[in-house]
Amino acid sequence: MSELPHKLAKGDWKVIATAGRDNTLPEFKAAVDRNYVHVKFTETRGGTELGFYLDPEHSDLSGGDFEKGEGTVRVAGKLNLDGVDVRVEADVDLATLAGTGHLVILEGESEGEGENESESEGESEEKPS
Repeated sequence: MSELPHKLAKGDWKVIATAGRDNTLPEFKAAVDRNYVHVKFTETRGGTELGFYLDPEHSDLSGGDFEKGEGTVRVAGKLNLDGVDVRVEADVDLATLAGTGHLVILEGESEGEGENESESEGESEEKPS
């Protein structure tokens, strides 16, 4: 079993919101409007990009002004990463589309939605020495 979900559940990690070809604020806003966003954890080998439906109970868009490109929003959603049910929680600065995030391990919860995607780009499991 991969250690990645457990690794990303410890502390906060640098993230970027990845939206569209040009990765612009209007593209991120369109993703939020579609209720499906991508967040990339940049500090894993090769980066780990996760796509998920927004969970309104854990997301908070009230801290950001998409028109002015100011403030910070929290995007959160559930998915299964390497066989582990998790919730992604990321705080994204609208001026830079960067921020911090982490995973919350959802033990005992089985979503079974099958619609959420996770993409591990170049990530390989760390092996103990």
